Amino acid sequence: ENEKTETHDSKEDPRVFQKGRPEYRSLSYDKFELIETLPLEEGDSILHSVAVCKGSQSPGTITGYFRKLSRLPVEQHAALVSEPRFNTLCRCAVKNIRLFSTSDLIDILKACVRLVVPPTHPLLNACENEFCRRVWDMNLDQLLLVADCWRCLERSVPSYLSILFSYANMHWKDLTLPQFVQLVYIIGEGRRSPTDLMQKVESTILKYLDSFTLEEVGAICLGLFKSLSGVSDHIMRKIADRVSLQMEDMSTYALVNVLKMLRYTRMDHLPLLKELGKVIPTRIPTINIQGIMHITLTCSSLHYFDEGVMAAVALSLPSKVTYCRSKDAAKFLWSFGCLDYEPPNEEEFYSSLIEQMHRKLHEFGKFPEHLLTGLLGLAFVKRFPEELIDYALRDEFVQKTRGSKYELKKDLFTLSKSVEIECPSYQGSRLPPQLYQEITEMLMNFAEQEIYVRPEIVEATSLLESVLGGPEYVKNHMILPHTRSSDLEVHLAMDGHPIPFNLKDSIADKKLRDIGVSLTDDLMTQLIKGRSNSQSPVEVENEARTPGRERGEEAQTPRAGDRAALSGGALIADARLQVEPKSGCGFEAPPTLTLNRQPRGVKLAIQVSNRNHYCCYSKRLLGLHCLKRRQLQRLGYVVVELPFWEWFPLLKRTRLEKLSYLHYKVFDPAL
Repeated sequence: ENEKTETHDSKEDPRVFQKGRPEYRSLSYDKFELIETLPLEEGDSILHSVAVCKGSQSPGTITGYFRKLSRLPVEQHAALVSEPRFNTLCRCAVKNIRLFSTSDLIDILKACVRLVVPPTHPLLNACENEFCRRVWDMNLDQLLLVADCWRCLERSVPSYLSILFSYANMHWKDLTLPQFVQLVYIIGEGRRSPTDLMQKVESTILKYLDSFTLEEVGAICLGLFKSLSGVSDHIMRKIADRVSLQMEDMSTYALVNVLKMLRYTRMDHLPLLKELGKVIPTRIPTINIQGIMHITLTCSSLHYFDEGVMAAVALSLPSKVTYCRSKDAAKFLWSFGCLDYEPPNEEEFYSSLIEQMHRKLHEFGKFPEHLLTGLLGLAFVKRFPEELIDYALRDEFVQKTRGSKYELKKDLFTLSKSVEIECPSYQGSRLPPQLYQEITEMLMNFAEQEIYVRPEIVEATSLLESVLGGPEYVKNHMILPHTRSSDLEVHLAMDGHPIPFNLKDSIADKKLRDIGVSLTDDLMTQLIKGRSNSQSPVEVENEARTPGRERGEEAQTPRAGDRAALSGGALIADARLQVEPKSGCGFEAPPTLTLNRQPRGVKLAIQVSNRNHYCCYSKRLLGLHCLKRRQLQRLGYVVVELPFWEWFPLLKRTRLEKLSYLHYKVFDPAL
């Protein structure tokens, strides 16, 4: 059991990098260094002397006592710290604090580290104040060593660190490589980014990048990540370049720290990610649960899908799942759901994580965001554990979300509405209607300012109005506000004709636009098929490949995804095509188009997608957008996509090409 705990449930040592160079011995304190143990009798003799002399010893003698007592056997340390005579010694030190030399004061601090003196102990208060007073009389090695001791004691010392950073700023040009790495480590452990130093930090990373050990590269990334220090894309790319070339030689801990920073800077560095797919799967069984979580979360945050990595994680996780914190379980569920990946062992994988979420239910009162994160990840892949959902939608839990540092209303809304659509038999808790209304209005306001106005959506809306006959035939809105993205809604009758339904927008639009153009059937036929008396480049290419084809043979209607058709003549209108004045009505649907739908026709939800809807470097749709399309279909919509790899290039082409493309998308016989 101890071995399992060590392997899977331990925190890695962030100070491993200090073992790589002898210079770190003067910059850091190794509390695990083997030293000669002091006999118990000698320790008792020292305490007796303290009691007899009652504080009359010299500073040198007091320092010697601390040094010796810190060498007592480890199992005696707790008893010593609570010993009244030891507290007398501490009071003597506080009384004489200004009389100690700096090296003696550092030795007392080291002794406190080894003895695990509580971080709020009065002696440490006095030491901190005295070190702050002496900073400008100390050298950088001493300052970094003292900062390292504070870290070992787990004592927060913002004032000391602030002065240390000012000192480092003034002496920056004198920093050696080990001093720099140790400083970045201290910055990270202090969870504070000194803004006036960050430009110098970046230039120094560049200066030493080829000289750092791989562990030092990991330490620097961890320091930057913990202190939330922004770093330029240029620097991060340089770091990733080096790591991608030496990943096999890098410890998993250092690699995970680099991945954290990649995630923080949102950098999808393809060479590194590809190398990760080669190196990490075989290591997964030996990595502790937090490390596996960060690897998985990096992939999902960067929208990078590597089945080898994800399958290895899924295979390894069930046997380690009890070591998951609530945060870990939630992030695993989110990551797999975000990438819309259900592994080969999906039932075992998901059931083990859901069980762990139940076991950690008591933690969600303090960290409500973790429960919602996990449940949304499950919803993406059509899994709805009703007991957990009922708990998440209760009034008591909803109240707890208000105290979170995160905005969780939208997550509650997405979860609740998804359950409403996909789990009609669900009988548990639901959000109150007034909260629905509040969140819907908030999302609508955001959409009006940030989504509806995007150029690719504005262009598609305007052109669809031209294709269909006016604004009353198209509505740019969020059909499902809880999915946080917009749709262009179009209604078609059973015979394929567009149905006017957006009368509100139509009235507003007509106040602004009195004239326009509409497209006739003949014009659209020419746009799609090309003129009958001219041959398109696509036809020329096909003719060369297909012997015996007659020159006058009519080209087939191109598929929307056909790259050749999009760039070739079938969608390029002849310059002589005429556009007729707008007559106030739409055009006839192609005679071959008959929609095999209910008598009322069909409702289209046209999606103008972008790269953020997909995994990077692929056409794999992300979980949230899979959920959205699935729910639209459940509500009776036919989802039609204008994929970014087709629509975005077309934005630079002629108006007639775009109209032709949209006409084909709306009236695709495959519907």
